[in-house]
Order: sequence, then C-alpha cells, then structure tokens
Amino acid sequence: MSPAALIRRLLPGLALLFVSAAAVAGPLRVGVIGMDTSHATEFTAIINTPRPAEAQYDLKVVAAYPQGSPDIQSSISKVPEYTAKMKDMGIEIVDSIPALLTKVDAVLLETNDGRPHLEQFRECLRAKKPVFIDKPVAGTLADAITIFREAKAAGVPVFTSSALRYGKATRELRNGSQGRVLRAETVSPAPLEPTHPDLFWYGIHGVESLVTLMGPGIEKVKRGTTADGKIEVTATWKDGRTGVFREGQGYSAKVTTEKGAAEAGKFEGYEPLVKEIAAFFHSSKAPVAEAESLEIYALMEAADESKRRDGAEVTLAEVMTKAAGQ
Repeated sequence: MSPAALIRRLLPGLALLFVSAAAVAGPLRVGVIGMDTSHATEFTAIINTPRPAEAQYDLKVVAAYPQGSPDIQSSISKVPEYTAKMKDMGIEIVDSIPALLTKVDAVLLETNDGRPHLEQFRECLRAKKPVFIDKPVAGTLADAITIFREAKAAGVPVFTSSALRYGKATRELRNGSQGRVLRAETVSPAPLEPTHPDLFWYGIHGVESLVTLMGPGIEKVKRGTTADGKIEVTATWKDGRTGVFREGQGYSAKVTTEKGAAEAGKFEGYEPLVKEIAAFFHSSKAPVAEAESLEIYALMEAADESKRRDGAEVTLAEVMTKAAGQ
C-alpha cells in the first residue's frame, strides 16, 4: 500500500481520536485549597455558573480541600459552613492537598491565613500546577519573596491580587485615562489579626488599590494615625509623588491626576478578578508583575517597622533586603 493510500485509510480514525481527545480535555479542572473564607464559595459559584459560550471561562471547580487554621477562631468557625456549601454545589471534598492535586489542572489557594501558604504552594509546585494565591500571599514578606523565587526557579506560574485592583475606575486610571496619577488617598477596613503584620490581614485591599493607582516605585513609608486613632500610612515614591492609605469604613479612593480630580477604589464584586484568574490559568501569564506584588507587601511590612520605630520613615529597600536574607 502506498503512503498516500495509508494516510487516506487512517484519516477517519485520526479525526475521531482528535475529537475524542478534545471532548475528554474539556474545561480546565480547578481545585480549591482552604475553606475558611467566602472567596472559596464565591469564586466557585462564579466559575461553575453556566453562561453563554462566548462568556465562558472554560474552567470548572471540581474538588476542594477544607483546610483552616486552628489558632484563628474566625477560621475554625467558617470551615464547616463553607465546606457544606461546596458540597451543595457538587464539589468533591478530599482529605489532603496531594489527593486534590491528582484531580485538577490549576489551583485556587484560598486559605485565609497566609502563614501556611508557602508550604501549601510547595505541594502545588512539585505537581507543576499554576496557582492563584488569595490575599495575603503569605504571612511574612520573607515567605512572599520565597514563593515568587521558588515559582520562578520551578517554572510554575503564580498570581496574587486583591479584587480591589480590578474595579473599573481604578483600572482606567492606572491605564492613563486621565493622564498621570499624581496622588491617591485610599480607604479600606483594616481589622487586625495578631498572627500577621497589621495590614496583611485586611488592609491589603486599600493598599493594593493605592499601588494599583500610583504604580510601583515606592521609596519610603511612614506610619501614623488619623485624628480618631485609625491607621494612616504615607508612602513616598522615588519620583517624589505621595500616596496615603487610611483605615476606614468601606472602600474608596480620592485621586489627583494631570487632568483633575477623580474617584476610584470601589469594590465591584469578584467577577472581574475571576476573569483575570481564568485568563491566567489558560495563558500561564500573571497579569500583575512579581515586583509590583512584592512591593505591596514590602510597603505593609515597612509600615509595621515604622510603627515599631514610633513613626519614623522606613525604606522599602531596607525591609526587602532584610526579608530576602531570612
């Protein structure tokens, strides 16, 4: 039989094979680690909700591992509730991270406590699975640096972000809709958790809005208090611009641009962030640069160091050097 005749005979079978492989592949299978935050159930609901073909994320959450933190009461109390909700959505609950990793193509690391993130991430790293790490990326700046360093060395994609980064006005201003941002003042709640640096636990939202609006390039940070005793952090950029984060109610930002005043910093739900996560899982390209993510955590660590020094200015270079050495 000639080669041409052989190819003609095999073509129908090959076509069937390719069709079958595509059908088996289906959407990317996603696993969730951690069930002590509403993000686990909210993200799952968004991803698994049926939608028109053109709006699909081509993802499906299929399994979850319900880890919490025994020394944080809010974590202990939430795990049963969110685990039950995941079961109600048809998600398989597994008893370990290794068991989860055999069932999925990508991971949402949702444990609310940043301290176990490094070890949890390392298990995903060994399995070569791309990971979205919810805030805080880690419980210390040193661990955050280690996560990104080990991810790069292993060639495993990693992405972290607050949902506040993807508010419509915030993104438009970051992209230059009103020219250069000259100053921003952001507000978000900042309840403290003794196991974490002060702003890592919740102030991260307002701090990420600040850095998103102003861009990277922070030189130094000074921490003080507002007239009513709330946290106030002033950051100075290398080009002389300043930005301020204040603890407060709700989420907001007052921005001064080359074209005048603007407002931003609102929380607009999780769907814009989930859309970015889906694109990341498919492309393996993080939408936020590693250096910018680390700068956010260095700003918050510098704010804690400023607090320890009674409000003295602290440079980001100092805290980054110290954390890298750890």
